[in-house]
Formats: sequence, C-alpha cells, structure tokens
Amino acid sequence: MREILPALGRWYAQGAPFGLATVVDVSRSAPRDPGAAMAVGPGDEVVGSVSGGCVEGEVFELAREVVASGGARLETFGYSDEDAFAVGLTCGGEITLLVRPVTAALDPSFGAVAQSVAAGRPVTVATVIDGPAPRGATLAVWADEVSGTLGTTGLDVAVTADARGELALGATGQRHYGPRGERREDAVTVFLHSFAPPPRMLVFGAIDYAAAVARIGVFLGYQVTVCDARPVFATPKRFPAGVEVVVEWPHRFLQGAETDERTVLCVLTHDPKFDVPLLEEALRRPAAYIGAMGSRRTHDDRMKRLRDGGLGEDELARLRSPVGLDLGARTPEEVAVSVAAEIVALRWGGSGAPLTATAGEIHPRRRRR
Repeated sequence: MREILPALGRWYAQGAPFGLATVVDVSRSAPRDPGAAMAVGPGDEVVGSVSGGCVEGEVFELAREVVASGGARLETFGYSDEDAFAVGLTCGGEITLLVRPVTAALDPSFGAVAQSVAAGRPVTVATVIDGPAPRGATLAVWADEVSGTLGTTGLDVAVTADARGELALGATGQRHYGPRGERREDAVTVFLHSFAPPPRMLVFGAIDYAAAVARIGVFLGYQVTVCDARPVFATPKRFPAGVEVVVEWPHRFLQGAETDERTVLCVLTHDPKFDVPLLEEALRRPAAYIGAMGSRRTHDDRMKRLRDGGLGEDELARLRSPVGLDLGARTPEEVAVSVAAEIVALRWGGSGAPLTATAGEIHPRRRRR
C-alpha cells in the first residue's frame, strides 16, 4: 500500500473515484502479506498487486464493479483442483480481499492518511470487513487524532484504543468486536492497517561491503544510515541516494540514536576499537537484528572482549556473528545478499535451508511483530 499511495493520493485529490483491493487475510502459501494492495483508477489505470499475477485480472473487474455500485465486497481466492482454468492461486494458498470504492464522500479521511504516510507521520486505518457494521467504513487513528467512523460510538472507541496499540508496534491484522465494540465478541471483523515510518538500518563501517548492504537495505524498504569515524571513507558519493552518511565514532552515534524492535544493525568495521564499544551499546538496547562481520578468529576474540566488558550470555546470544547466511558469498554484493537473507529469515522465522530440502507450508502463518 505504501508504494501505491502517491498515485491514490493524486486520484483522490482530482476527485476521481477508484477501486481499492486490500489483502486482509492469508493462509498457507499466499504470495502477499495482509496490507498488500491493488487499485484501479481513472482510465482503468492499475497500480499495485495482491497476488503477484494470479488473480489480478479478476480483481481488476471487481474493482471496477465496486466503483460502479458504490458498495464494498469481500472475496476469497484459492487454488481450484476441480477446474484448472478457474480463477485462483496456482501456488496453493488462499487470500481474502476487501475491495471497496474510494471517494471523498465515502472516505473523507483518505487524503489526510496519504499525506501522513508521505510525511512519515504514523497512522492506523481501521476498516470494517465483515459483520453488522457498514462494510468498507473506515476510521483513521493517529496518536492524538481520530477521523471517520465505523458506525457506532462504542465500536469507534474500542477500535481506536486497539489501533493505537497496533500503531506502536507497526502491526497489521484483524480484530473482532461486538456491534458496539464489545470485547470477547466476534460479530464485527475490523482490519487494522498500520503505517509506521520505515524501520531503520544502521550500518557501521564505510567500506565497500557497507555500500552493498546499504543498497539492499534501501531495496528492502529500510531507512538506511551509514556511520564511520573516518571522514575519508564516510562520504555520501560512495553510497546510494537517500542513504544518510554520518562521520562519528560508532558507539557515540548509537548512544544518541533511537532504536526499536524493528531496527537492524550491521557492524562491518571488524576492528576491536570500533566494534567492541559499539556492540556493548547495541546488545543492551532494542533491535530486531544485530550482525557483526569478521572471521571466526575475530568473532572469538570479540566475544571474549564483550564478556570482559560485562555482557551476559543472554545479551551475547542476540549477536549474529559471523554475519549472514552460508551462501559461499565472496563479493560485497553477494555478502549483502547473505546478510539480507539472514535478516529476512530472522524476521519471519525461516530456517535458511533450501526449499527443496523442506516440507510443509512455504509461507506459514505470519508472526505478529
């Protein structure tokens, strides 16, 4: 959704109705996560994707239909063994889509939401997808503001509280309520879609490997910062556009930086005077991933120094070192792929093994983060 919002905001500002399809539930090997979106706008322009190509043709027609009718629809697509030509997911999974029309009259908060996402202001959009409430009704929830309604005051109050909790975690998913927001009931299903600012990737050590890791970090959607104490190496021209480059001792920079449970730290200095003070700071603060480059001999020496510095075994267990998965990588770009693969595997609980050597679901139920 984040990627297609500029186009949606433009259509909305022009007063052009459009049909918006959003993935609200998945099972088994579904190719896209909840929150993935596709829209059909003026002149049948299409942006986004909900399945990587399996059902987009059918969704295109559904989006046009809801714009014409003015009503939202909930549709589920899965693989059909009975009819090989039926519309479905050839990968064998299942996705549920909410397809709704968007206009200023139906969703007066949409423009403000698009502007907030563009400005990096966190917001959660709650949308009714099923039950005795207006399907497609939306409630936009910011930390200090609410806009829209889901139909009843009680439901709005309950959803607002939950939406702010999800926003703090950057989480997206379904919640269930009674018609007036009663807890422990499941009459009304609401999809909470959180738009938190992109997670941060902090790369320490302005070497060739750092440039490759920064590039793949940008590709994965991280807000990337590269830090090095050596100004001759820490120059913006050596890194992709949009990457922040800071000249500072790494541990000092980290002491003044904010990290959270989504932050990724890649320590590529492999020099004790840089990485030991840095890791002493990093391993005591929240982060999704902390990886450090170096040989096994460097790793052993580093672990001894960190233990001598007072770090406990639980803190040391968070360190991914030597950094990356065993891909046989040699070049900076290959090493960056190895690091990115480890970050993704840790995020989703993947084993890192070849899929040909595994069994069962390729995409198990996503963990809440």
